[in-house]
Amino acid sequence: MRLLRRAAATLALLVLAGCAQAPVQAMVQGQAPDGEPAAADGVPAEPSPPVVVGEGLASWYGLEFQGRRTASGERFDMNALTAAHPSLPFGTRVEVRNPANGRTVTVRINDRGPHVAGRIIDLSHAAARSLGLLGLGTRKVVLSVLADAPASRRDRS
Repeated sequence: MRLLRRAAATLALLVLAGCAQAPVQAMVQGQAPDGEPAAADGVPAEPSPPVVVGEGLASWYGLEFQGRRTASGERFDMNALTAAHPSLPFGTRVEVRNPANGRTVTVRINDRGPHVAGRIIDLSHAAARSLGLLGLGTRKVVLSVLADAPASRRDRS
């Protein structure tokens, strides 16, 4: 009977371990594993130009989500330059431009959203501040993926 209980407990732990999420590591095509542009014959590759992926309304989120888990599994930090996008891979670097004032900010995608129709990106408080969006709620922006921008851990401004 004791052996049966131990076997059942071990099996339950193995099943739970199988449910764990593997760490997500996004790698942009054309990048070497260390985040540097791929090189041919020892000569570093030229960085690719940003690729415009969309125009539309941006919104921002902050204090009410501070410390909560994002869809990528990391904790939301309203002071980091991060954003939520419905489909770009986690870790993707995106340049967000506010055409109304010409300001730009580079953010890292670490969450899913926005969850409101008509919006294309949800920015952290810090990213919204950099673009001059605080107090406006939403604003039209242009998104460009930075194919060769290496990701850093903290993304602080």
